[in-house]
Amino acid sequence: MLTMNSHLYSLIGVTKKQIKMKTDEVTVMTGSESLQALNRSEIDVQIATAKQYPRDVKKVLSDITMYATMDEETAKSCFYALSRKDKRGNVKIIEGVSVRMAEIIVSSWGNLRVATRILGNDDYTITAQGVCHDLEKNVAVNVEVKRPIRYSSGGKFNTDLMTLTGNTAAAIAFRNAVLKIVPKAVIKKVITDVKQFSIHQSKENLDTKRTSLVNWFAGKGVPIEKLLAYIGKESVDEIDADVFVSLRAVATGINDGEYTVKDLFFSDEKEELTTDKKAQLKAKMKKSAKAVTSDKKTKPILP
Repeated sequence: MLTMNSHLYSLIGVTKKQIKMKTDEVTVMTGSESLQALNRSEIDVQIATAKQYPRDVKKVLSDITMYATMDEETAKSCFYALSRKDKRGNVKIIEGVSVRMAEIIVSSWGNLRVATRILGNDDYTITAQGVCHDLEKNVAVNVEVKRPIRYSSGGKFNTDLMTLTGNTAAAIAFRNAVLKIVPKAVIKKVITDVKQFSIHQSKENLDTKRTSLVNWFAGKGVPIEKLLAYIGKESVDEIDADVFVSLRAVATGINDGEYTVKDLFFSDEKEELTTDKKAQLKAKMKKSAKAVTSDKKTKPILP
């Protein structure tokens, strides 16, 4: 250790006592305060870097198009779709940007901080939060997404299905947060280009692809009659390239957890309660009632 003699102290105009007083002044920070300070410093550095290297919007849009149209499968997975009827009863396809497309946008847009987490599980739904921070514009948003973890009969999902539901909720929260930060007006043309690429690719061997997709829905329990009614067509031959892309987007939405097969194709059907079914439901209610603890706040779960 280096020491300072009296002559050197006199040269710099301080005393040994003053030096000791300065070195004894230590700022004590709690764990949470130090973590907050560290996070602030990290964000400050990232914002400064983003300001120094701003994004080139033209290059960003070019990159999104390039990644999204690398192959047919990727292009098809960039959208999800819903079929709705207007006041006149005409079928209308409503399309949206999928989780896969949001991932491509994030990697191309740059200067973003994106994070997701599970906020809670109230025994009926899982709540996920998505956060997106545009470091260059210093704008941040957070969104929450809820997903049920019980069947319509009242039974609770098993652990694996609950984990899958949580992951799905987090993925959708990620997508929703990103699309609130990245202006849709900016990427609108890119989305159109990707869709046109998908339609063009689908024209090749349409018969084979169409049959494969119909079989996919059949495997999910959707009969051909339900499928045709959903898209407003009378036969499989009427499914052209445009309709095929929209129907493929419906399948993407099901895979991504945006909705379920039951929500789309069987939501208007009421389950017929037979004598056996009523007896089963009654037995479940009786079993649930017995499981109630002494806690008055605990209520039996109705099937």
